[in-house]
Amino acid sequence: MDEIKVGEIFTISDEAEEEQQVEVLAKVTLQGTDYIAVSFLEDLEEENQDEIDIFFLKVDEDGDLSAIESDEEFDKVSEAFDAILEEDEEDNEA
Repeated sequence: MDEIKVGEIFTISDEAEEEQQVEVLAKVTLQGTDYIAVSFLEDLEEENQDEIDIFFLKVDEDGDLSAIESDEEFDKVSEAFDAILEEDEEDNEA
């Protein structure tokens, strides 16, 4: 898989093997590993921005996506993305 970029839309399969389109909202690299924040495209196209679910995925060396395995890893990734989103909000307010 090619390098994943913010704004890219692709299809993933959920636990029930249903295909869902997701959009990449942000990307961060922590300790040499890339992570992306995605949300279902259907949710993003709706008017209510408060109802958007965001998921974090790990990108391996081959560009394949996988779930984050541990709570510790999830917490680190979540904090990093929170910082990015806060920074974006501050930039938009300026």
